[in-house]
Amino acid sequence: MLSDRIEAPWLDSFEAVLRLCRAEAGMAVCLLAETQSRALNLELAELAALRLGCRPFRCVVPTPPQTAPVPIRSTGASRALRGHPAVLAALAASELVVDLTLEGLLHAPELPAILRGGARVLMVSNEHPEALERLVPRPEDEARVRAAVQQARAARRMSVTSAAGTDLQVTMEGAVTAGVWGWCSRPGTVAHWPGGVVVSFPRAGSVNGTLVLDAGDVNLTFKRYLERPLRLSLVDDHIVTIEGEGTDAELMRRYLAAWGDPAAYAVSHLGWGLNDRARYEALAMYDRRDTNGTELRAFAGNFLFSTGANEFAGRFTEGHFDIPVRNCTIALDGRPVVIEGRLVP
Repeated sequence: MLSDRIEAPWLDSFEAVLRLCRAEAGMAVCLLAETQSRALNLELAELAALRLGCRPFRCVVPTPPQTAPVPIRSTGASRALRGHPAVLAALAASELVVDLTLEGLLHAPELPAILRGGARVLMVSNEHPEALERLVPRPEDEARVRAAVQQARAARRMSVTSAAGTDLQVTMEGAVTAGVWGWCSRPGTVAHWPGGVVVSFPRAGSVNGTLVLDAGDVNLTFKRYLERPLRLSLVDDHIVTIEGEGTDAELMRRYLAAWGDPAAYAVSHLGWGLNDRARYEALAMYDRRDTNGTELRAFAGNFLFSTGANEFAGRFTEGHFDIPVRNCTIALDGRPVVIEGRLVP
């Protein structure tokens, strides 16, 4: 296990990302955390902000009690704020919020109000800084992600196929698409580090077909490489059958059923990874405590399939899977953007 002490390269990494966020002398920077947040990242964020002459302050709220029937990991919908009026006022009054909560604010109900106040939010995923150091975003990353966002927003249909048997059709009309390159530099914007991914939230009834998760694909909720193939059949956004044998199939069936909620079986978002520096094999290199798997969501050419909440389809649930799928061909209106797991230049 990696040691939780401050290392100079990790501090340099935090400073570099804050610079990309245009943190500068005199800026009010809120370091938002909860009592179970990774303390090392909080220390690094504060020291980096001080290096730049910012005026950082800590806002640490109690980690909320568990209410779900199963453990929750990486939903992007932190419950830590719970509408606290004083905390929301502090966040909205800040120019930059460094989000160090366990689940992140991306889908939290309080996020729109925070952004309307003019704050920009940098989500630092709950990774050990050793991983963050390797994935400091670069200015050139922005152009690649922006181009992918434009392609996805212009498309009417996405198709995803693979030699393993995937044949998925997605109606893109009305979908909400966003891209993340690893930093946010304008008021009212949000990003996460590590970055390098584009995702679309389809409207209700937009996803149909078959998705085959092959051995070696990744279920990031369980932080596990699959050992055997699974075949998911989807009708009107919802997984209706899970075919397969062994531990992976049983884990997925049990976890989804535990919610007792049809929305847990539904599609949240779909997209693909664009980060050439993110490594597929990274999950094997860290203890589970030291990784949140964000790197695998972004590795170049993966098809990122996610289940759970999709506010744009009117579905809300805490159940969530993020599953990077390898070796897929992704086409927009018939034009490939990924061929057998490799980005089209």
